[in-house]
Amino acid sequence: MKLRNILFLPFLLIFLLLAACSSNTATTEKETANETKTSDSASKTDVVGVDGNPVPSLEGKTIGVAVAGTDHNFDRQAYQGQIDRIKELGGTPVAVDGERDDQKHIADIENLISQKPDAIIKQLGDTTVTAPVLKKVSEAKIPLFTVDHPSEYSITNHMSDNYYIGTTLARQMFEEMGGEGKVAVFNGYYGTRVVAIRYDMLKYVAKDYPKIEFIEPELQEIMPGTVEDARKKIQDLLVKYPAGSDLKAIWAAWDSPSIGAAIALDSAGRTDVKVYGVDGDPAAIDMIADPKSSFSADMAQVPYDIGKSAVDTAARYLAGEEVPNSIYVDPLLVTKDNAEEAKKILFNK
Repeated sequence: MKLRNILFLPFLLIFLLLAACSSNTATTEKETANETKTSDSASKTDVVGVDGNPVPSLEGKTIGVAVAGTDHNFDRQAYQGQIDRIKELGGTPVAVDGERDDQKHIADIENLISQKPDAIIKQLGDTTVTAPVLKKVSEAKIPLFTVDHPSEYSITNHMSDNYYIGTTLARQMFEEMGGEGKVAVFNGYYGTRVVAIRYDMLKYVAKDYPKIEFIEPELQEIMPGTVEDARKKIQDLLVKYPAGSDLKAIWAAWDSPSIGAAIALDSAGRTDVKVYGVDGDPAAIDMIADPKSSFSADMAQVPYDIGKSAVDTAARYLAGEEVPNSIYVDPLLVTKDNAEEAKKILFNK
């Protein structure tokens, strides 16, 4: 073999090796691109989120949904919104109802932890009582999202702006009272954070109305049987404050006690006292729409959308997207003036 051919061989071998490496790299890059494209395609859906942005698929995912109870409209609608949205996104919901029993609610969440779902959504409940079990969720490395339940263990909490709800309803009530008179307050569930915020904002705004007086002791609503219990308590209160007294308003942080209060007032013909509530329960809105009812104003939430928004966030998080600490769905102040229009907004969905 000639010397020049011998010298050429190493260069030929290097060239062949580089060509092979280049071919392998191109193949690997092509395969990666195809895998990424397939993954992106699988994560896309036609679902538009409550915020107007697209929501990734939950196909192959299991989402635990734990609600403290479903005994009034907000609970039921937010709970159902979560279940419906999980199915819409191709996921599997594992839904449990605590039936307003703290121990059952905690046991439900512990059972969900044992099933190792891809995420858990927890709705309502006493913040202090449920903190230990939510810590267990965090320790199990299961992403936790909440509805109306701020918690250090929650990635994102979903709710209406309860500071806005509390201040807006308080101003509406105090102005309709003419800035003076007595208010009877239901305050049986201060341990529930969203209720506490609404109550605290009521008292905060009252500082600007020095002629407003709150009746002591405060009324304590119960569950279940809230409407009937509230009706009886207001009946008793009216004996102490007959027509012509300075009792002008009854306030509650949610609608069930307000509905019971309005029934008692309307039955007694007490047009001198007005009722105020929060949530937008259909029965409450119907009462406000009735010009003869004592139910005067309500801060209506949109619970079905709040529930859906929690699932939207979970889907985005599981797809690797960044999510905020809190998401707010705007409430609506419903009064005698806009009750019929509010029905179209709240219930024709």
